[in-house]
Amino acid sequence: MDMHDAKRVEIIIEAVMEKRLTKLLTEEGVTGFSVLPVKGGSGRSGQWSRQGTVGRADGMSAVVCLVKPERAEALLEAVLGVLTRHIGVVNVTDAKVLRAERF
Repeated sequence: MDMHDAKRVEIIIEAVMEKRLTKLLTEEGVTGFSVLPVKGGSGRSGQWSRQGTVGRADGMSAVVCLVKPERAEALLEAVLGVLTRHIGVVNVTDAKVLRAERF
């Protein structure tokens, strides 16, 4: 079975910035992504939880996409522009995909 190299980009960002980030991904040519709610976690400010919050403003979202390795650096530069004034973490890992034409 032929597997193809890809980069998996996962961005944890404030939920209020989710639409801006997904619009940017689309503008950068990302053809697919998934958005997941983040229930809670821990960071520099300590532990937090979405439990008990009343709106999107208090939570975080995880946005995950796969891109061809040669497109990853330009995408990350664009994403950095969104993250500079907001809470966010970016994780990039090597991945293998079955259908490279989808990315």
